[in-house]
Formats: sequence, structure tokens, C-alpha cells
Amino acid sequence: MMRKCQVRFLGGRDAATYALLPDNKTLRHWIDNQGIKLVDLYKQCALMAKEFEWAGKLNSTARQASAERAIFAIQRFFANCQAKKPGKKGFPQFKKHTRAVEYKQSGWALSHDKRCLTFKDGFAAGKFKLIGSRDLHFYAPDEIKRIRVVRRADGYYAQICINVERKEELVPTGKVIGIDVGLNHFYTDSDGETVPNPRYLRKSEKALKRLQKRVSRKKKGSKNRKKAINKLGRKHLKVSRQRKDFAIKTALCAVKSNDFVAYENLQVRNMVKNHKLAKSISDAAWSQFAQWLEYFGKVYGKTVIAIPPQYTSQECSNCGNQVKKTLSTRTHICGCGTILDRDHNAARNILVKGFKQAKINLNTVGHTGIHAGGQTELYSLVVASFGANRLADPRIPSPSGRGVSKNITSSLLTCSDNLRAAVNVRV
Repeated sequence: MMRKCQVRFLGGRDAATYALLPDNKTLRHWIDNQGIKLVDLYKQCALMAKEFEWAGKLNSTARQASAERAIFAIQRFFANCQAKKPGKKGFPQFKKHTRAVEYKQSGWALSHDKRCLTFKDGFAAGKFKLIGSRDLHFYAPDEIKRIRVVRRADGYYAQICINVERKEELVPTGKVIGIDVGLNHFYTDSDGETVPNPRYLRKSEKALKRLQKRVSRKKKGSKNRKKAINKLGRKHLKVSRQRKDFAIKTALCAVKSNDFVAYENLQVRNMVKNHKLAKSISDAAWSQFAQWLEYFGKVYGKTVIAIPPQYTSQECSNCGNQVKKTLSTRTHICGCGTILDRDHNAARNILVKGFKQAKINLNTVGHTGIHAGGQTELYSLVVASFGANRLADPRIPSPSGRGVSKNITSSLLTCSDNLRAAVNVRV
């Protein structure tokens, strides 16, 4: 099955390769003529098709989408410069390889039953069967805005971008939670509950080492070496998918079970500079977990807040005094008599700071910024756990990076975004 897919998709592979030309040419044109607009770059793509006959085979919208990738890289570079991002700002680079080609609303066609995808540009990639969990029958053809064909280690995938409004309503649970992520446990919440860290990369290191040895023992340029590289890539792909699946399910469970979620806005980029912990931190995928928390918070109308991580582990969650500890000290012992696990204490502090950052009026029970049905219950839960005086403590630094959801005081958040559905392309 996979061999047939590779043979028949040679046209798609060529399309992805030729999509590099508009990307690199656009970047070169911008470097030579800084200050030009996107429309000028689109015109440059049209001239490219006339200059290179093989580039003219690529659909016009695919050339434009390739040029847009260069534009996004340029915009990201200037955004990093304006934000004074430390380190490298990410100046756009010329590309040597690519694994994707993107079409807008032309150059492709879906069959009547929406189970087959046909590409109609000059490369004649052919007709392909779509296999996946997403049912395209729910969406009209004009709702499909883009189709991107991506080559992975285990085959080709069609990423279908659909413009829909996704809004889910849940019955308020009346629960709040603060989350402190870690390495011993994936996270510890303010109730003392823990989620085990799966450590997918660590568990797969032995198999990855064996596959890497097989690659190094093969002759360079041989077919057997390519096969060994493909097996190694499949294993790495499986680990990344396991990590993503765990982050999605864990974030979804946390959001659906609580009306208010507070978590730390960790600077993972700086934390991985510690070479002793870098692999474990990367394997935990904290940033991916935080992104899905924010996404599901918008979809389900829950309040999700990222708070600065300063002093969450050092402060006592009962009295607010600082108790300095090293990273090896795993138990919080305060003079007020509070004895808690280090992560449990931090999670309680995160919840308190989350409420204060949301600018909740703690003196008036009527407006807590959560769903109206659970306002009194949530306030009572927090006061019972921490006390009104502890919550009224004004000491909290301003947030950076991720922040509070835009509509904190609304009863229900709505989400209007592009839903990406990944559908496997098989023949």
C-alpha cells in the first residue's frame, strides 16, 4: 500500500520541491527591495511562472501560498525585533528542502462523496483516497479554505483548513484548579492530585539507539540506508505523536473538569539551557500542554490564565511568607505549621495568583468572572482553602507572554477560529 502511494505521488513530491522556488525567490526579492508589499510579491510569483516553464506547472495559488510563508517569516522576524526578544531574532533563511505544498481554493477538487481528493495542476499527481477520523460531509465546499499536502515518515497527509465557528457549552462544575508542571509528575494540582509523567522519549531511547546504529552501519547513498532512515523517522514520529496525544487529552480533561484553570507561564526556552534537564524538559512538552489549555479554554468557555512563575515554589500557600528552598528540597515546611509537598504548595500559590491576576472582585461575591451559576461556590471554595486575607495580598508581578483570556468577565467565551483536520492520504 505504501509503495503504491509513493509511486503515484511522485507528482506531489515534485510540486513540494518546486514550491521552494517561490519561497526563496520571494525572500530574495524582499532582501533586494525592502519595503515592498504582498501584492508586489504576488506579481513576482506570476513572473516566475513565465520565466521557468516547470514552475508554471504549479498552481498559481500554490505559488502564492509559498510566497506567503516567506512573508510570515519576515513578519515574525520584525515582531521579535520589536518585542526585543533575547538571542537570535530569526532572520528568514533560504530553504534547501521542503515536505509540503499548499493550495488555496483552486488546484484541487473533492469527489461527490468527499472521500477522494484530486489535484488538477500541471504535475498531475492524480486521485487519492482520504482516510481519517474527520467527516468532511459536515462542511460545505466553500468552507474549505486551504489544503496542504505534507509528507511524513509514514506517508502523505492532507491538512484541510476549514473556516468554522466552534463553540461548546458545558454545565459549570463549580471547581477551580491551579496547575504546577514538573518532571517527577507531569503536573500537580492545587487539590494535591498528580498526573504521572509518561516520559515517552526516555522509554523509547533504547529502540532509537538501536535504529540509529543501523543507519550508521549502512553505506551512504544506498537504498538500505534510506530504509533505515525511514524506520528511524517513523519511530521519532511515533514518540512525537504520543507526546501530542497525551498533552491534548490531559489539557481537555483539566478544562472540562474545572471552570477556572491557572498555570505557570514558564520560559521553557531558558530552562532547557540546563543540559542536565534539557532532555527531560523537552520530553515533558510543557509548552504544548499550555497551548492546548488555552485553546480548549476558548472553545469551552472556561477561564484559563497563565501567571508568572516567580516565587510560586518559595512562598507559603497558607501565610504568604517566603521559605527558600533548593531544587532538591521536595517538601515545603513553614514556620506557620504548613507541611506540604513542594509542587502541591506551588499549585496552591498558582491558583491564588490566578484569581488575583484575573482581577476578580474578592470583596463582592456577585462578580467573580466565572460562569454565573458557580460564582458563589467558587468564591467559597477559594476562601475556605486560602482565606480572604491571603487572596487579597496585592503582591503579584505583571504577566509576560501568555496572558489572561480576553473575555474574563463574560459568562461564556466564544471561539471563531480555523479548525485544522488532518486526514491521511492513502491510495
